[in-house]
Amino acid sequence: MLYRSLISLPLLAAALAGWKRENKFQPPPPPEISVAKPLQQEVTPYDELTGNTVAFATVDLVARVEGFLTSINYTDGAAVKKGDLLFLIEQTMYQAKVKEAEAELDSAKAQLVQAQAEFTRQETLLRQNVSAQNTYDVAKAKRDTARANVENQEGNLTIAQTNLGYTSVTAPFDGIVTKHLISVGELVGASTPTKLAAIVQLDPIYVTFNVSEQDVLKIRENLANRRITVEELSKVPLDIGLMNEEGFPHHGNLNYVSPEIDPATGTILVRGLFNNSNGDLLPGFFARIRLPMGLKAKQDLLVPNIVIAEDQAGKYVLVVNKDDVVEQRRVTTGQLLVGNIRVIASGLTAEDRVVLTTNGRAVPGEKVVPKDTAIAAPPAAAPPAAAPPAAAPPAAAPPSATPTK
Repeated sequence: MLYRSLISLPLLAAALAGWKRENKFQPPPPPEISVAKPLQQEVTPYDELTGNTVAFATVDLVARVEGFLTSINYTDGAAVKKGDLLFLIEQTMYQAKVKEAEAELDSAKAQLVQAQAEFTRQETLLRQNVSAQNTYDVAKAKRDTARANVENQEGNLTIAQTNLGYTSVTAPFDGIVTKHLISVGELVGASTPTKLAAIVQLDPIYVTFNVSEQDVLKIRENLANRRITVEELSKVPLDIGLMNEEGFPHHGNLNYVSPEIDPATGTILVRGLFNNSNGDLLPGFFARIRLPMGLKAKQDLLVPNIVIAEDQAGKYVLVVNKDDVVEQRRVTTGQLLVGNIRVIASGLTAEDRVVLTTNGRAVPGEKVVPKDTAIAAPPAAAPPAAAPPAAAPPAAAPPSATPTK
């Protein structure tokens, strides 16, 4: 019995060894990745430039007549309205001058009445052959002299009233007044006009910037060399953003384009006009500017900016071909839109399946399981604000070099 057991053990071990399975490597299944066709949307081409905000108007407030400053009627840095009294110069002497001119004018008018009456009497006598011709001529000369004297005194009264008006320095427009430069009691206007302060108009406000000659030629090409009118120019939207702002939250319109290119810099001066009722924009701010490069929007392909990669050869995106294999596709990018969506100028077609998964699971040359999704459309940009009030008519832009939409 023991002998049989000893014989069966090797046979059982041999049988078990024959039944053992061989270990083989099983590759993992292809990864599942999100893909989407490029978003198709009409996009207006823009150029992003830099410039500065400039006050709509800045005026020095000066004393145009001589006298002692008697009062300052504003707080430094305060907002004032057009016509508000800001400075007052001693008026006593100028009020007296007005009264003197009024009295001299009244006297001249009385003399004219007398001279006119004498002239009328001599004219009647001459027709009746009672008076001599020379007597008539003398009466006529006195009448004309009296009339001229009235006109002269009227002029003197106007000058006296004007000088009296100059003693009150008022705001020429709504704006902010700077600190006063002269104190009460000081003599002003003794020999030359004395600067008292300055007033700055902030609403509306200008933004000035320079456009390169290359961009000007590009805009002309987009316009098919069509001449743009002044009315069209003032309707072209312009967007700006400050250094600490995201995007371009301030909306205005083009206002002026220089009629010539500066040969020293190869640029042309352009100006925009913006509402600034809340005072967010101050003169001298650095501004990022978005300028339309054409009148019409064109159909573009858009993809999320995050899926665009770059190496030494340039920018590219990953796409999945018809065999579900990942490929690298070189692209040329355009402007970045709101929502971090990038325009693809070339390199993609509307039917390409762009890889949206950015976790490294999509490898060029490897097969994947694509999961179709859709690219969210970028949020619509805020509509342009109404054109600022045209306190001054916009200057005409040269039709040959107008960087407008």
